[in-house]
Amino acid sequence: MMEFWLISVPLDKISCQSLEKLKRVSAKTGLATSSRIHIPELKVGTLDVLLGVSDDLSRLDSYTEGVMRQTSQCLGEVMEEFSGKLLESMLANGVDLATYVTSFQWDRAKYPTAQPLKTLSDIISKQVSQVDTELKSRRAAYSHVKASIQSFERKTEGSLQTCALTNIVKKEDLVLNSEYLTTLLVVVPRMAYALWEKTYESMSKFVVPRSSRLLAEDADAGIFTVTLFKNVIAEFKTNARKHKFTVREYNLDEAEKQKQEIGRLAVDKKELYRTFVCWLKVNFSEIFVAWIHIKVLRTFIESVLRYGLPVSFQAILLQPTKKSKQLRQQLNSLFKHLDPAVATGKPDVGLDIPDGNTNQQEYYSYICYPVKIHLVDPS
Repeated sequence: MMEFWLISVPLDKISCQSLEKLKRVSAKTGLATSSRIHIPELKVGTLDVLLGVSDDLSRLDSYTEGVMRQTSQCLGEVMEEFSGKLLESMLANGVDLATYVTSFQWDRAKYPTAQPLKTLSDIISKQVSQVDTELKSRRAAYSHVKASIQSFERKTEGSLQTCALTNIVKKEDLVLNSEYLTTLLVVVPRMAYALWEKTYESMSKFVVPRSSRLLAEDADAGIFTVTLFKNVIAEFKTNARKHKFTVREYNLDEAEKQKQEIGRLAVDKKELYRTFVCWLKVNFSEIFVAWIHIKVLRTFIESVLRYGLPVSFQAILLQPTKKSKQLRQQLNSLFKHLDPAVATGKPDVGLDIPDGNTNQQEYYSYICYPVKIHLVDPS
C-alpha cells in the first residue's frame, strides 16, 4: 500500500514559511517525501454550487475507489491464472502509479477547466459508471466460460466408476460400424484383475477371445475393453455385476461433441483472456486517473470553502513514511495558526476530514485539507 497526503495551505506569509519548514524537516527527519502538485484554475461558481459539488465528490470518491479496486482485483485474478506480471500492468497513463501521482498534470482534454465544477464531476461520474457496468458484464462472461471449462474438467476427475471417459477412450479402442460386434468398457477392481482375466470370456456366449485390454487405471480400479456380439450384451452385464464388475455406458458421438465443446471453450477463454486483460489494463488506468482528479477537485473546492476568494492557495503532496503520527504532529504544530480557535480565541471547532481509506471522518486541529490516497500495491 502506498499512501499520499494531498495538502493545501493559503498563500499568506506564515503559511508559506511553514510549508518550506515542513519540506526541510520532513526531508531531514525522514517523516515524508514531498513534491509540489499543480492545481489548475477552475470555475468556482456560487457557494451553493461548491457545497453541492463537495458532497457529490465525496460520494463519487468512494464509488470510484471501489470500482478501481474491483478492476485491479479482477486483473490480478485473471493474470495470476495465466502467470502474468501484474506489476507491469498496474499503470496510469503508461507510468507506474507513484510516478503518475507525484508528477500529476491536470488532463485538460478529458476534463476541460473551462467547464463548471458540477460538469467536471458529472463527466467523471458518467465515466466511472460506464466502466463499472462494463466490468460486471465482461467479468460475468469470462467467469461463465471459466466455470464451463471447470465443470468439464471436474467430470474427468474422480474414480473410474464415475468420471467422464472422454479423455481415456479413443476411437481405435472400440469396434465401430459393425452390424454384429460391439465393445464394452468394464471397470474392474485392482484386486480382481486375475479374476477378470479368467472369467470375462465365459460371462456370455460370443465374447471374442483375448479381446480384453487395459485402457487406464487409478488407485482402486482399472478400465478394460471387451469385444462381444451385440445380442449378448444384457447377459454379459448381468454376469459382470455378479463379480462386482461395472460396465460403463459410453457414447462415442457424445464424447466427440464434448471434446469439440471443450476445445471451443478453451479457444473462447484464450480470446476472452486476451481482450479482457487488455480492457482491464486500459480501464484501470482510466479509473485511477479519474480518481486522482477527484482528489484534486476536492482539494480545490475545500480550499476555496476554507480560505475564501479570490482563490489563493498552494498544494503539496506528501508521501509519509511509517512515522505518520509524528508527521501529523508536525503539521499540527506548523499550521496551528490556521486554526480558528487560535485566530479568534474561541473554542476549537476543528475540521472533519474524510479519510481516503475508510471513508470515516478523522479530526485534525489544523485547517489544511489532507487527502489520503490509498493505492493498491501490485506487488
